[in-house]
Amino acid sequence: MPHAVPVFISISLVVIAIVALAYVIWRWWQACAQTNLFKSVMANISDGVVTLDADRSVRSLNTAATKMFGRFDGAVSGLRLSDLLPDAPEIGHEPQDTEYRTEAIRSNGTFFPVEVKLLARRNQRDSILIIRDLSRVRLDATEEEQRFKQSQYFARIGTWDWCVNTDELYWSDAIYGMFGYKPGEVTPSYSLFCDAVHPDDRERVRQGEIRCVETGENHDEEYRVVWPDGSIRWLRETGNIIKDENGDALKMMGVVRDITEERAEADQIRELAFNDPLTRLPNRIIFEDRLSKAIDRAKRHKTRVALIFIDLDGFKQINDELGHVAGDCILIETGKRLQNAVRASDTVARIGGDEFTVILEDLDTDAEVHRVADKILHAVSEPLRHDGGTCQVGASLGVSIYPEHARTLDTLIHIADQAMYAAKAKGTNLCQIGQEFAN
Repeated sequence: MPHAVPVFISISLVVIAIVALAYVIWRWWQACAQTNLFKSVMANISDGVVTLDADRSVRSLNTAATKMFGRFDGAVSGLRLSDLLPDAPEIGHEPQDTEYRTEAIRSNGTFFPVEVKLLARRNQRDSILIIRDLSRVRLDATEEEQRFKQSQYFARIGTWDWCVNTDELYWSDAIYGMFGYKPGEVTPSYSLFCDAVHPDDRERVRQGEIRCVETGENHDEEYRVVWPDGSIRWLRETGNIIKDENGDALKMMGVVRDITEERAEADQIRELAFNDPLTRLPNRIIFEDRLSKAIDRAKRHKTRVALIFIDLDGFKQINDELGHVAGDCILIETGKRLQNAVRASDTVARIGGDEFTVILEDLDTDAEVHRVADKILHAVSEPLRHDGGTCQVGASLGVSIYPEHARTLDTLIHIADQAMYAAKAKGTNLCQIGQEFAN
């Protein structure tokens, strides 16, 4: 028994030490959890948070304050409150919670209005500022204004204003999405806008803005923007200049909307209007337009233009026997073969049914025309595969040449058409030059 007491005391001390250690670990874990929670809140809060030492030097900026003041490098060494809020009131020796409005300054030198709330820490000489950017917030916004902002967002129409000759730019919430950002994700600036405009459109947009500033003409431009992920959208921007009492340009204001879908629909309508829906070749409208332009070029440069009319031989029989699907396949393949048989600068068109045309420019001799005609006949008459089998068509060609056979579009077309039917009357896979049909 004499040794029992010391043993008991030793065991008790060990238990107490273990409990104390567990308590310390528990408090440490709690403190870490609170610290992580605080950091998470500071990183995600929408207002800027600035912590100051007693001498008004800046200790830290949260994410929102970094964006707000344009201090993206994150460096705060040597930064003082006056560098952010030049007109901020003095903080007394016994600071009290205070709210006030003042002008703040970004790293690029532009000023903007802010609302500041000073949070004083009792018995501590450091302090915390909560700063709200009033240039981005309408404190007196009514319910109707909020609805208007929402309608802008969903209609993909936004309002903007730019302080001329500065980097300061305002976007309504709807515009952020047009440039690939979430509202408030970036601080709008003129340099950010210019960098987002497609390089091929940038100079034209800039010149349009300069013209608006110098002349007062309405600004109206369509241009592409490149999103951060590399995708491209089309925007239409309209605006005008606002002048001060002296007539000097003060700012540009306007609206912008996303027209990407409109452009796509217009391109589709244009494709349907000017291209054959089956073969995707130019249709009669484009064919006649290109032939007219080819004749004009030949007049200016004293060169020649050859027009070839092509009608497939045996197509109707295959179309009737094998069906329209087989017929469509023949027409599509014929279009591809014709394109491969001529130069990329030449025009191949489908003008209806099984009739195609080819426009050849800058030909020096008749031998060149005959060579291309032979190449077309050979390409078209090659067997075509369909449903495991093969089928074959021929072709009849009629050729007219500017200026030997005709000097006008209509007459050139008429002669080529007559020559084609003359070739068809003689057999298949034949070519007829239209000399005999010229006046």
